[in-house]
Amino acid sequence: MPAPPARFDSLSVEHASTVERVTAELRRAVFEGEVESGTPLREIALAESLGVSRPTVREALRALVAEGLATREPNRGVTVATPRAESVRDVCAARWVLEGAGIEAWAAADDDARKRVRQTLEAYTTAVRSGRASYEELNERHLAFHVSLVELTGSPRLVQMAESLMDELKLALAQVDRVRRNAHDQAESHEALVRLLEVDDVAAAHEFLRHHIDDAADEIVEALALT
Repeated sequence: MPAPPARFDSLSVEHASTVERVTAELRRAVFEGEVESGTPLREIALAESLGVSRPTVREALRALVAEGLATREPNRGVTVATPRAESVRDVCAARWVLEGAGIEAWAAADDDARKRVRQTLEAYTTAVRSGRASYEELNERHLAFHVSLVELTGSPRLVQMAESLMDELKLALAQVDRVRRNAHDQAESHEALVRLLEVDDVAAAHEFLRHHIDDAADEIVEALALT
């Protein structure tokens, strides 16, 4: 006698898509500043506000914690992540090592890697100048440009390290964009860096990047009054 067909009652595409939508909405609220750093993310309140179940909110919060946008502490629950000055400076120092290596590799980089730098720069500056991009979109495109610099090394491991660093920094950068509203200045700065690369002035580009990252660390700490 054949076995009865397997049942998969626990599977639900609708549930998965709902989790994704809730995660996206919470992520947007964090980047747009509707919920500030340190804000408790209470399951019951969020579930009622969004019209979803607590398990759905719980899964969405797990995703935010995994992305570094929220933190979970025993007996305190989940809160929007709060950057620390020491961590920001350490991440920026590590970025300098990786992105600086990319700048130094410009002359030996293949055409695809160079094209990627140009494409990510154009995507970022276009988003800035459109005036319509969300802080989340600006942040993603901004960080994609910086990762493209590391891609010039041709090392997947260094790129993976850079992406991990960007995950740590993206909340702070988004908050600075929102507070300072200086994305246009940032776009022009990135264009200046690529112009130096295009004329093969690697030494000047290297020094430009060093100042850019140092200034970014100072700006984040100052703008967000980090301790």
